[in-house]
Amino acid sequence: MNWINKVTPPGLKTMMSKKDTPDDLWVKCPASGELIYRSDLEQSWYVTPAGAHLRISPRMRFRILFDDERWEPISLPPVPLDPLKFKDDKPYPARLKAAKSKVQNRDLKETEEGGAPLLQEDCMVAAYGKIGGVPAVVLVQDFDFMGGSLGMAAGEAFITAAQLALARKSAFVVCTASGGARMQEGTLSLMQMPRTTLAINDLADAKLPYVVILTDPTSGGVSASYAMLGDVHIAEPGAMIAFSGPRVIEQTIRESLPKGFQRSEFLREKGQVDIVVDRRKLKATVARVLGHLLPMSRRRDDRSALQLTPPRTHAEKPPEAKGKAD
Repeated sequence: MNWINKVTPPGLKTMMSKKDTPDDLWVKCPASGELIYRSDLEQSWYVTPAGAHLRISPRMRFRILFDDERWEPISLPPVPLDPLKFKDDKPYPARLKAAKSKVQNRDLKETEEGGAPLLQEDCMVAAYGKIGGVPAVVLVQDFDFMGGSLGMAAGEAFITAAQLALARKSAFVVCTASGGARMQEGTLSLMQMPRTTLAINDLADAKLPYVVILTDPTSGGVSASYAMLGDVHIAEPGAMIAFSGPRVIEQTIRESLPKGFQRSEFLREKGQVDIVVDRRKLKATVARVLGHLLPMSRRRDDRSALQLTPPRTHAEKPPEAKGKAD
C-alpha cells in the first residue's frame, strides 16, 4: 500500500487524517434523541429544544440564580470521613476520593476562563448573594457526587447554611438532587433527616422564607425530609420526585403505574408541588416568590459581609439564553 501514500497529495492526506475531537462535544437529548452541540446547551442552561432539562453543576445553578452571576462562597464544616469503617467492593474513603476528584475535574473545566473554584468537599455547595435584589443563602445538592446522597457532610452543610440565613436574616433556597440517604453511613445518615428538619423549624420561627427547588431526581430520605418541607416548592419540568422509584413500586404492587407518575407535573396536579417552571424562567420566578415572602422592611442589607465572587465569564453582561421558554 506504499504506492498509495506516494501518489496521494499532501493536502488530501491532511483532510483524510483523523482529527481529535472532545468526547463531550455532542449531547443526546433524552426526550427526542437529537444530538446537540454542548456549546448550544450551555447557552440555554442545558435545556434541549425538546424541553428536556439536563442535570447541571452547582456553579451553573449559582449563575442562573444570583444577580449578575456574583456570589460569596460559604465554607462548610468538615465531618469524620468514615466513622463506621464501611467497606463493600471498595473502601468508603476511596469512593469519597473518586467522587471528589470527579467534581473537581468538572469544576476545573468550568473555571478555565477565570473564576474562583467552588468550595466543594461533598455533595453540598453553598453560597450567599442576591436573587432579584433579595438576599439569599443558596444550597445546591450535586448529583454527580455519589448521587447527591445524604450523609453527615450534607446534613452539616444544610444546618450551616440555614444558620447563616438566620444570622443574616435572609431567605434560604435549596436545590435538591439526590438518590436518598448514603448507605455507607448507616444510621448516621438517617439522623440527618430530623436534624435538617429542626433547622427548618428555626427558619419558620424567625419567619424567614425557605424555598425548595426540586430537580431531577429527588428521592429517598431527601424527599422524606427537607425537600418537601419548604414554604414554596418549585420543580423543574420532568423531574422525578419520589420516595421509592416507579420500578420498585410496580414490582411491589404488581400493577402498572399511571403515565407521568412521580414526575413534577403529576405532583403539581396532586398538590404536592406549587409551581413547575422552565429553568430559563427560574430566576424570575424565585425572585418574585422571595419578594413576596421577604418584604423590603424585613431585609437586612449586610454589605460588609457580602464579598461576591466575580462571574466565570461574561464579566460585563450575563449570557442570554437561546430559545424561548414555553
